Amino acid sequence: MTLLESYYNKFNEEHRLETRHGIVEYTVTQKYIHQCIGSRKNLKILDVGAGTGRYSVALAQEGHTVTAVELVEKNRKAIEAKHQKGVHIWPGNALDLSFLEPDYFDITLVFGPLYHLHTQKERLTVFEQAKRVTKKGGFILAAYVMNDYSIIEYCFKKGKIKDCLANGSVTEDFKTVSSEQELYSYLRIEDIDELKEKSGLERVRLIAADGPADYMRRELNAMDEETFELFVKYQLANAERPELLGASSHTVDILKNI
Repeated sequence: MTLLESYYNKFNEEHRLETRHGIVEYTVTQKYIHQCIGSRKNLKILDVGAGTGRYSVALAQEGHTVTAVELVEKNRKAIEAKHQKGVHIWPGNALDLSFLEPDYFDITLVFGPLYHLHTQKERLTVFEQAKRVTKKGGFILAAYVMNDYSIIEYCFKKGKIKDCLANGSVTEDFKTVSSEQELYSYLRIEDIDELKEKSGLERVRLIAADGPADYMRRELNAMDEETFELFVKYQLANAERPELLGASSHTVDILKNI
C-alpha cells in the first residue's frame, strides 16, 4: 500500500467537503465548473482523483455523464455506494489515463492528484494525460495546495518553523521543499504559472477556491447561518482577486486545451 492509499484509507474525505471551510471550497469551485459548462447539456466530464465522488455525483445529477477515476479503493467503494446513475468508476492514476479514449471529454477535473506529486516532470505528465483525453477547446481544471498556506498554518501556527528551516524542508525565503517521503507538495503562483506555460494550455482564469476559509475553521463554525452565507458570498465575489490567490489553501487553475 502506498503512502497515499494509507492516508486516504484513514482520512474522511467525504466529511471534509461537508465542513464549513469545505463548503466554501466546494461552492466556489462549483461556480467555476458551471461557468465552463455554460448552457450546454449532457457533457462528458472526467473527474481524475475523484475522491468519494462529491463533484462526480453532483454533476451526474445535473444530467452529465461522468467518468470518475480514483486510485484509493476505499474512495471508489464510497462512490459506488451512492448508486448514482451516470457515474462510471475506474481504478486509475492521473499519471496514466491510457485506458481512456483520446479527445473524448468536454471537461476534465484534476482536483487531487497534483497535491501529491513532487516533481515538475510528474505534474507535466498529468497535464499531458489530461490534454490527450480532453477535446480541443475543452476545459481542464487543476487544483493545487499553496506554499504560504503551509508556511502559515503548519510552520508558524504549530511552532514548526525553526525545525523546518534547520532540516531543510523550508528554504531561507520560506519556500517548502517536498520529498517523496511526504504526502503533500506545495506550490507558489510562479510555479503554477511555469507549469501552465510548459503544458501548452491556455489559462482562462486562476481562482482562490477557499481563500482565508481554512485559516478560519473555528470562526466559521462559530458563525450563525446568515453570517456564514455572507462569508461564502464574500469568497464567491473575491475568488479571482490576485492578493488572495497565493495564500489560499486551495487554488484552481482553469485552463483550455487549445
